[in-house]
Amino acid sequence: MPEVKVANLSKRFGDNAVLNDITFTIADGEFFTLLGPSGCGKSTTLACIAGLERPTGGSIAVGPATFVDAGTFVPPEGRNLGMVFQSYALWPHMTVAQNLAMPLKIRKVDWREQDKLITEALGKVGLAELRDRYPHQLSGGQQQRVALARALVYSPGVLLLDEPLSNLDAKLRDQARAWLKRLQTELGITTVYVTHDQDEALALSDRIAVMSKGDMLQIGTPTEIYETPATAEVAAFVGRCNFLTGTMTGPAEVRLDCTGQTVAVPAQAVEGRVTVAVRPERLKILPPGETGETGENVLTARVLTSSYVGSRYEYDLRLGDHVIQAETNRSGLSGEVTLVVEPAACLLYPTTGVPSEDAEALVRT
Repeated sequence: MPEVKVANLSKRFGDNAVLNDITFTIADGEFFTLLGPSGCGKSTTLACIAGLERPTGGSIAVGPATFVDAGTFVPPEGRNLGMVFQSYALWPHMTVAQNLAMPLKIRKVDWREQDKLITEALGKVGLAELRDRYPHQLSGGQQQRVALARALVYSPGVLLLDEPLSNLDAKLRDQARAWLKRLQTELGITTVYVTHDQDEALALSDRIAVMSKGDMLQIGTPTEIYETPATAEVAAFVGRCNFLTGTMTGPAEVRLDCTGQTVAVPAQAVEGRVTVAVRPERLKILPPGETGETGENVLTARVLTSSYVGSRYEYDLRLGDHVIQAETNRSGLSGEVTLVVEPAACLLYPTTGVPSEDAEALVRT
């Protein structure tokens, strides 16, 4: 399977710039996800790769073939790419087998070869016995598999997936996610996946590209994106995060605005006003009187609310004049508590990053 190279990609609709100088390379066989909120440009990027949108500038190449460059634009039918849309786009008057036959007929595949390819594709997605059913006779998960089989039936060089699981209910979506990852690994097909669901991106991807307002904020593995987000905006969008403003008082110390206390942070070449970001699960909540280990930051907070969510308890806490979130397996905490956080768990960003109110709004997107 070929690698995908996108260089300096831009797209404008009139005066509105929706992609700004986007550059990335997807390795052969990699599962690469474009992640971001609505309107960030991820679907437009996918449409440019597919040939459904013509970029304003930049280049796109898949393996040795150049699809887009100065003076070059290969139409969708000339790119040998498989695409699954959010709506699945199955023809309702055709059976499953007939839906899969359409792209083969367009490519003028011999009818005897068509039956073989359809049987193989349906076998890959576990639906061989449903070839004579119509879309309305299938569940949402089965329709999603048929759409995927149709994209795979002609052995595309790259698979493009535009939020294919978003129409499924939560439990079915989790099952489909695990199944899709297994299938992609077995086939070894280079895959470009678009989603706004951070959990989906973390679970499926080899690497993730986080986008916002037409810009690429960070590209990295799921671990890199979650543990070491490059900006406060990435930290806010991927997972939940608490944001506390403050001022640097030393190379590895910040005085928090909300309490006036000084906390230790990883040493960085940052001065002046900063934002400290801490994941809720990295905060330890202890009853009054208990203390953390040597070297940990110790703060005093008050419990506002608690929620049991199955595998953990989630607490809203007042820290000075700020409300933060923490996760723990401790139940029944109330009143005044002790918060403990390791300096290494504190992510530090200059105040030119996302202000805390905007960051929290991103989490709720």
